[in-house]
Formats: sequence, structure tokens, C-alpha cells
Amino acid sequence: MSLTGTPFFVIAICLLVIAFVLPLAFWSRLRGPAAVRGLVRLLMLLFAQLTAITVVFVAVNNANGLYDTWEDLLGTGDHAGVAADLGPDGTGGRKLSEQPKEAAVFRPVDDPKVGEGVRVTDLKGRISGVEGEVYVWLPPQYDDPAHRDKKFPVVQLLPGYPGSAKAWFGALQVNKQLKPLMQQGKVKPFILVSPRTTLLGDQTDTGCANTPGKVNADTWLSVDVRKMVTDTFRASDRAADWAVGGYSAGAHCAAKLAIAHPDRYRAGVSLSGFNDPNGEPAALTAATPELRRANNPYFMLKNANDAGKPPHTALFLSGAAGDGFEAAGALKGAARKPTTVRVVKTVGPHGTSVWKTQVPEVFRWLSEQLGK
Repeated sequence: MSLTGTPFFVIAICLLVIAFVLPLAFWSRLRGPAAVRGLVRLLMLLFAQLTAITVVFVAVNNANGLYDTWEDLLGTGDHAGVAADLGPDGTGGRKLSEQPKEAAVFRPVDDPKVGEGVRVTDLKGRISGVEGEVYVWLPPQYDDPAHRDKKFPVVQLLPGYPGSAKAWFGALQVNKQLKPLMQQGKVKPFILVSPRTTLLGDQTDTGCANTPGKVNADTWLSVDVRKMVTDTFRASDRAADWAVGGYSAGAHCAAKLAIAHPDRYRAGVSLSGFNDPNGEPAALTAATPELRRANNPYFMLKNANDAGKPPHTALFLSGAAGDGFEAAGALKGAARKPTTVRVVKTVGPHGTSVWKTQVPEVFRWLSEQLGK
């Protein structure tokens, strides 16, 4: 059973009610030796405390989309596969245009919290070796006969760490917010794609990087998932029609992927992100000073500028003081044309309540950036 959604929450509440009723009903009715009565009463109290903590955990988990499965919570699932060294471009020297199609079979998501139209598939990346679920939502225009020959732009959405791949649809309700805006023509009809980013069973954040021998997270996101989407749906394969966005650790990933791969993404969105991977101590990319620098979007951007190759990408960066705003300012200061940066200062906690309110503004901005 999923840790997110209504069923598990209802079960937790029922257990909590039982836990409080038990002492009221049986406290004074217990019989037997004093030691036995004391032990039973202690167990009833512990059961009440445990169920209360569980209800609070489930409520917080549902609100923020942190852990989707028991494997994610306990750190027992490993989705990395064999992590070969795929080289600097993450393809292992393979020409993607010559690879066979990876059309996937999707099924509806059985979770009312994510809203209608969200579907999911289990993908095994042919190049990355990563296995994981990928959630997709199609815009209302997709099945309109008037758009049957249209290829749609795509926005790849990344959660934080820990984070469920469907958190954008559940906690942030991105599809529910955007559907009316798309129908009114205020936002472009984007295909929304959210892949699994929790890939290692030891509860280590991949930093969305390729780490030979550990995990090829960059290739999973920017190559395998991307190719599956263009092979399965009427999705454009032009970099000019693709963007990647995220919040928290996913924001760090989004900025990094957009800067590293302007041939795959035209825009990146970072909500309360950070530049130094050490901002996420559990990240593989924080292990050494060399890795931290190589996976820091600020230094990646400066290195590209120094090489005379500033990326043709647009960045939307938001954050509060002490929570992403300074990192955004550093990137803006390092940007050189054709890189463009928009910085938005926010107020509020580091949480989905703030990021959810930014969805309309972000996608209006994306509507101006993609398709050029």
C-alpha cells in the first residue's frame, strides 16, 4: 500500500481511535497480578503514542509528497541498475537517433489526490540502466481533433529529496492548476512528466548526476525518460520545446541539467534551490570538493562562459532570503548571453505551500520561453 493518499491515512486514523478507546474501556477492568496489569497498561499507552505519531507522519507525508513507498521510507529499494561509465555526454557514445523506439504502456494512477488524467509507467532505461516509475499528464488539447497533428512541448518536473515522483501532481496540484489556464489560452499546452528521482537503496541523494559504479541519474532523466516520452506521445524532441523544473533538491537538479544540456532543455526552473551540492549533505555529489565544484550550477555556468560556450538556456530562479535567493543571485550574476535569468524573491517556509502558489507564474514564464 502506498504511503501517500487516502487509504493509508484512513487506516492510521482508525488505529489511533482504537488506541485511545482501549485505555478508556479496559484500564480499570484489567485483572491479574499487578506486574501484568502494569505491563498491559504501558503497552496501551505506547500503542496510543505510536499511532498518534503515525497519523502526524502520514499527514505531513501526504502534504509534502516525501515517501511514496515503504521501500523509499526504509531505504530498501535500489533502482540504479548497472552504472557503466557513459562518458561526458551521458550516452556512452550511442547515437540516440539510431536507437529503437521506447514506446511505453501507461496505466491510470489510482490515487484521487493527484487528480484526473495522470498516468504512470514503469520504465527501464536502456542507456542509464535505471528502473523506475514515470508519471505523465497530457494537456486538454492533446485529444482534440484540431490538434491531432501537433507535437507538444514538455516540462519535466522533479521533486525534492526525499520526494515522491507524483508530488507535483499531489502536493503542488500542478495539473489541476494548469488545466483551466491551458483551456483559456493563458498557458501553453505542456505535457507534464515526473520521473522517479530517489534511485539508491541506501537513502543517498544522487544529485541527479552520473556516478560510475553507483548510478546514472543524469542519463536517466535527460536521455532515457526524454526518449521514452518522445517515442510514446506526440511530444516534440526539440530542445527548444523542453524544460526541466524542480523544488528544493529537485531545483538544484533542474538548474544543473538545464545548464549542462542546452541541447536537451531550453529552460530550467529552480524553486528554493541551492548551488553547492553540500546543501544536500546526503548527496553523492557532496562527497569531495572536486565533485561539489563539478556539480555546482554556478561553477558549471562560469566554466561554460570561460570556454566561450555560454548555454542557450533560460532560468527561472526563486527563493526566500537564506533559502535559495542568494544562490539565484549568484547564478544571475554569472550569466552571459544567450543565458537569461529571472530571479523572484519569495516569502515563506521551505515547503510545498510556497511552491504551489508559484505554479501559474512559472508556467506563464515557460510559455514565453519554449517554442522559440
